[in-house]
Amino acid sequence: MPAFPPPVSRLIEELTKLPGIGEKTATRLAFHFLRTERPHVEALAAALTALRDQTRLCSTCLGLTDVDPCRLCADPQRTDEQICVVEEPADLAAVERSGQFRGRYHVLHGTLAPLDGVGPDDLRIAELLRRLAPGTVKEVIVTTNPTVEGEATALYLAKLIKPLGVRVSRIAHGLPVGGDVEYADNVTLGKALEGRREM
Repeated sequence: MPAFPPPVSRLIEELTKLPGIGEKTATRLAFHFLRTERPHVEALAAALTALRDQTRLCSTCLGLTDVDPCRLCADPQRTDEQICVVEEPADLAAVERSGQFRGRYHVLHGTLAPLDGVGPDDLRIAELLRRLAPGTVKEVIVTTNPTVEGEATALYLAKLIKPLGVRVSRIAHGLPVGGDVEYADNVTLGKALEGRREM
């Protein structure tokens, strides 16, 4: 005999398909929804449906948007001379939250990972190169993660872009603000030393 009624079991099963959600967490969430007032549950269901129905990729930067071009690409206050290249739409949002970048963005939708069968044709590199063709862009800032795949992608992009006469830079990696040198791992400390700048 099943432990829960079919609607509860079905919800638990669907919730466990989400990343980072195990059966215990899914069960807690299902019971939370049972205790929650109906309007809140309906609002969540409507938000999930709207997410699927109204979200698409911007035809310019390939970030997530509900209008095309997205609000960042349509903003006349942003400079066209810099493009910040990121791996995923969530990375674009993180850079934008910093408030330190006023140029344009480009989302690759992944990194080179030959062992996983991900090559240059699987990323949005061709679209990036097309954006560089008019000659307006002066600098491409590669903001891929400091992983083996992120570094390989950054090197590959630099090799393609530099011959076009566009400056290619890489974000600095190193110690976080408020971090202690004595607790930093060797790679992080090495990158911090490598990325040092004059004061």
